[in-house]
Amino acid sequence: MKVIRILKWTAGAILLVLVAAFLVAWVTSSNDCDHRNAGPPSQPMKAIVYCDYGSPDVLKLADIEKPVPNDNELLIRVRAASVNPFDWHYVRGAPYVGRLMGIGLRKPKEIRLGVDYAGTVEAVGKNVNQFKPGDEVFGGRTGAFAQYVRARADRAVVLKPASVTFEQAASVPIAALTALQAVRDEGKVQPGQKVLINGASGGVGTFAVQIAKVFGAEVTGVCSTRNVEIVRSLGADRVIDYTREDFTKSTTRYDVVLDLIGNRPLLENRRVLTTKGIYVLVGGGGPEDQGLIGPLVQPVKEFILSPFVSQKLVMLFAELNKKDLTLVGDLMQAGKVKAVIDRRYKLSEVPEALRYLEKGHARGKVVITVD
Repeated sequence: MKVIRILKWTAGAILLVLVAAFLVAWVTSSNDCDHRNAGPPSQPMKAIVYCDYGSPDVLKLADIEKPVPNDNELLIRVRAASVNPFDWHYVRGAPYVGRLMGIGLRKPKEIRLGVDYAGTVEAVGKNVNQFKPGDEVFGGRTGAFAQYVRARADRAVVLKPASVTFEQAASVPIAALTALQAVRDEGKVQPGQKVLINGASGGVGTFAVQIAKVFGAEVTGVCSTRNVEIVRSLGADRVIDYTREDFTKSTTRYDVVLDLIGNRPLLENRRVLTTKGIYVLVGGGGPEDQGLIGPLVQPVKEFILSPFVSQKLVMLFAELNKKDLTLVGDLMQAGKVKAVIDRRYKLSEVPEALRYLEKGHARGKVVITVD
């Protein structure tokens, strides 16, 4: 009986802590929208902002204060940016677990949107010596959907290769680094291995096909009928049209499966892996599929199943960093990797661009041009 009482007290204490944490998060969940509306900025610039969660309709093009670089920062005039599923996750505050993990419970703490950008350095802080005004750069930084972005010189920003356009460079950060880290770090792809990429025609998929080929793999891409030729043109050795063939029922076994869609049960994906094969999940699902934990349902299943199987089951959380940005830039400069751009929108059209991306049919990247 004493043990039962202790368990009850412990459970009660845990519940009390969780409720208290929820209440604190609720009360402190705010942003600076009211402050922003207090008066006109002294040095205005155009930027996309949002004060509440919701559909892309909550996004507004507004005049905000132009940033000033600190001693270790750059001020970059944005020439192009690109849209990622990452962006609509933040706009919608989905899956809901993300709100509990710090993005803001009732409303977004960060009102700026966008990560991928390419542009020209306008000014540098006094401690910055690796960049100078006039340098053409690309990288990742919150608030990229704007005329200017401020970035730390020691973080994810590098010189843009001369042969790569601003639009192409802006397509790289999240999508290409996700593809690189999925192939190299989680998939551990080796020359001659068979790699299947589910979602080969999307933003990450178009980069993944090319990068897997750079690593010497035999690549099979899965996509819809209208995208077969695009995926084949990127170097895929075989392309499966999922409207005509179910890859999970194939007798072919793959050393690595990169799942960029997350639309098939884990057991079906395991079926096409070799005994020691690796399954890498990268995101998955649309706005209507998120709920409480969204694509994290699959990793939970992986965690439960992993100790009992010889195959490796992992989920990738990509990291933006200088080294990998430089590597992808070099591959593009050498002509081994290219950005596939589907559509272009103006800065004022970011809501429309996000709505298009949410439909899940983009071929390659959706780019924002900034005047």
